[in-house]
Amino acid sequence: MTKNQLRIYYKKLRTKLTEQEKEEKSLAIANMLVQTEIWDNTYFHLFLPIVEQNEINTEYILNLLMGKDKEIVVSKSDFTTRKMTHILLTEETKIKKNSYNIPEPISGEEISSHKIDVVFIPLLAYDRNGNRVGYGKGFYDKFLSECRDKVIKVGLSFFHPENEIDDIYEEDIPLDYCITPDTIYKFKKIKG
Repeated sequence: MTKNQLRIYYKKLRTKLTEQEKEEKSLAIANMLVQTEIWDNTYFHLFLPIVEQNEINTEYILNLLMGKDKEIVVSKSDFTTRKMTHILLTEETKIKKNSYNIPEPISGEEISSHKIDVVFIPLLAYDRNGNRVGYGKGFYDKFLSECRDKVIKVGLSFFHPENEIDDIYEEDIPLDYCITPDTIYKFKKIKG
């Protein structure tokens, strides 16, 4: 299937999940994440979920990161430039939904993309090669291209991978891992 076909299909699939199913699967994803090889790192970029899109509840991962004393970074999106500004999440950080219902920090200490070690990536679909399909705005491709080569890219999904996405572009940046409620998919050898 093409990216557009996958977007339509997985958006519908996600809307069919009940609130209880979404919460149970989100917690299971956080529990699976504990088994990965990412925990020696310091700066973790986490997306805050768009509730209206039935995205994974990342609060469980946020609590996990806080419990491990990690530096947590969240972003603000500029829909004119399609760039993200990365802000260190602290107790003082105020979060507000933007016009697209994305929860974002209002202000705070900016963190360079080069400093980030691990990026948790929202997605609609992905394939067995680690190629991913997001909402199609290119925010994460632009962001990931600004990161160091060894940044660890972790997709989070309620669902298992497609065999192949038909229309992958050269500038698409694949995942290193994708975590589902019952499986850890690892797409390439992670270098320390």
